[in-house]
Amino acid sequence: MEVIICKDSREASIKAARLVEHQVRSKPRSVLGLATGATPLGLYGELVRMHREDALDFSKVTTFNLDEYLGLPPSDERSYRYFMYSNFFDKVNIPEENINIPDGMAEDVVRHCADYEYRIKRAGGIDIQILGIGVDGHIGFNEPSSSFTSRTRIKTLAPQTIKDNSRFFGGDESKVPEHVITMGIGTVMESRMCVLMAFGESKADAVSACVEGGISIVCPASVLQLHPNAKIIVDEAAAGKLKLADYYKWVYSKKPSWQVDI
Repeated sequence: MEVIICKDSREASIKAARLVEHQVRSKPRSVLGLATGATPLGLYGELVRMHREDALDFSKVTTFNLDEYLGLPPSDERSYRYFMYSNFFDKVNIPEENINIPDGMAEDVVRHCADYEYRIKRAGGIDIQILGIGVDGHIGFNEPSSSFTSRTRIKTLAPQTIKDNSRFFGGDESKVPEHVITMGIGTVMESRMCVLMAFGESKADAVSACVEGGISIVCPASVLQLHPNAKIIVDEAAAGKLKLADYYKWVYSKKPSWQVDI
C-alpha cells in the first residue's frame, strides 16, 4: 500500500488522473473500474482535459462501474449511469458498447450480477479500479460486515450511507433507495491496481482505519492492506489522523527516478 498525501483535492485528482493516463497510453485496451460520487469528479475532469488537449485516446478502453441504485432508471439524474454520462462518458470517446454499468432496473438481479462478473472476466479483468471511501470505511457499496470474498450482488445500504447520500436526494433520507447492486470486495481485490481517493476532514477516521488499523470487516477498505498494488491518494485533511503521515510524505519524496511519476 502506497499512501500519497497531497495538499488539496485538485493535486490529488491530477495525480490519480496521471495514473490512469499512463495505464491507457501504455495499454490502449485497458479495462477501467470507475466510481461515482463527489470524490472522483476532479479525476474525471482532468481526464476529459487530457482527452481534449493532450490527445488521450479512450477509443479502445472498456469500463466497469462499481455500483448502481436499484429502482432508478437511467434517465433519473440521481442514477449513477446518469452521473457517469454527464461527467465523463459524454465528454470522451469510449465506445458505447464498451461501457458497463450495473442495471438498476434489472428484472433478474441475481442473474444480472452473475453476468456482470462474467463480463469483467471476459474483458480480461480490471487494470485500475478507482475507489472512494465512506465515513464508515465502505468501498463501492460494500458496507461494514461485507465478506472480503464477496462478488457483484444486491446489497442493503446502512443507515449511515443513506444519511450521507441523502444530500443527492434533496436531503430527504426517505427518497434514497435502500438497495443497490455493487461489485463485491473480492471483485475489487482482483483488480491489478486499486486507487482509493479521499478528501476532507470527514474522511480522516476512515482513512486512518483503512491504512493503519487492523484488517477487519468493520472497515471494508482495510482489506486494501492485502492488495499487491494499492495507492491511497488523499488530501491533507483526510490524512489528518494518520500517525505515520510524515513518513508517507518522506517515502513519496524519495521515490527512485525510474518509477512512474504521478
